[in-house]
Amino acid sequence: MKKPGFLIIIAGPSGVGKGTVRKEIMKNKKLNLVFSVSLTTRAIRKGEKNGVDYYFVSEKKFKEAIKNGDLLEYNNYVGHYYGTSKSQVEKVRKAGKNIVLEIDVNGTKNVMKAFSKKDIVSFFIVAPSVKELEKRIRGRSTESQADIKNRLKKAKDEMKLKDKFDHVIVNDSPTRASKEITKIIKNAIALRG
Repeated sequence: MKKPGFLIIIAGPSGVGKGTVRKEIMKNKKLNLVFSVSLTTRAIRKGEKNGVDYYFVSEKKFKEAIKNGDLLEYNNYVGHYYGTSKSQVEKVRKAGKNIVLEIDVNGTKNVMKAFSKKDIVSFFIVAPSVKELEKRIRGRSTESQADIKNRLKKAKDEMKLKDKFDHVIVNDSPTRASKEITKIIKNAIALRG
């Protein structure tokens, strides 16, 4: 029987480049990675694809998933729900593949409660500075001024929890950050045997 795969958690404040870094590490086929596509009630952004970046669902459908116990973790983040499918995670892990969860800090706490520490490799991604983080969020041009303000406030609160993660990675360059993460994942796989 195959060993279950790792849960690779990539978390950090909005705007730090989690998605960009995740896409880079997913290119390495030797890591045996599958991306866990989360559900969200937020609007689709330019360049995103339903079923690839997120499953974009109505709030009603999301609340049904909560009620039915279908989510491993979920959270309301600045007015929008985000969550991870429990069945998708289990299916991928049982197949011996490593599943990448790109989730928020609160979601990470829930996943860490549900799984053994030996099954998880967690990364907290940070921007080189708060000024750079604000620049990235504003540069997306997808949020209102109120949303930007909320995301920056939330980011400052989330930064206080970075020590709960196995690794803190500065995303000064997505290529460099992804290489650092890739090396750590390779080591974890090698140690597990």
